Amino acid sequence: MALREEKKRATRIALADAAMTLFAEKGFDRVTVAEVARAANVSVNTAFNYFPTKEDLFFDRQDEVTDRLARAVREREPGESAAAALRRAFLDRVRRDDPTLGLSRAATTFWQLIDDSPALQARLRQLGERTESALAQALSDAARSPADDPIPRLAAAALAGLDRALHTEIRRGILAGDDPEEVRARVIRTATGDLDTVLGALADYPASPRG
Repeated sequence: MALREEKKRATRIALADAAMTLFAEKGFDRVTVAEVARAANVSVNTAFNYFPTKEDLFFDRQDEVTDRLARAVREREPGESAAAALRRAFLDRVRRDDPTLGLSRAATTFWQLIDDSPALQARLRQLGERTESALAQALSDAARSPADDPIPRLAAAALAGLDRALHTEIRRGILAGDDPEEVRARVIRTATGDLDTVLGALADYPASPRG
């Protein structure tokens, strides 16, 4: 069983690596799954068994990414709030250079491919919705809320939105050609200080219009 799983893992990695090489060379929209299968030395049917769509080949770690906020809530420390757990998990990923952050010069191609493809932009939005939905369920489970309670969904929307903003800062900096270490320092500063300023400012936003 272990050998079979290792072979499956190797095939999956080979497909994902071949796909990214071709995407970088030709652009996402100009590559077919058949080309990826040939490059990875597998059949087209095998490629589709591992990745049902071409977008799945590009976002090959999407299940891990869409579950990360919910997982942070499920694994939070005793007495720790969801917001604190999410921030701690994000900072941990930044400091250990988690590859899903795209916090390197090598990620420039990845981000540029998304900017150049409406299909990838649509999938990225869909992944954001799945992440938020999973977070809402985790919050509901943690609070033991009834199914019709809107609070977990509202909280998930706010927290997931802040998380997306932090990731957007990384993407923006890398695409602008900033040094990755400067981007890292900036996003840590944002997550540890500036974010509190924003949250505090929103407490009274928007203010009542002046007469």
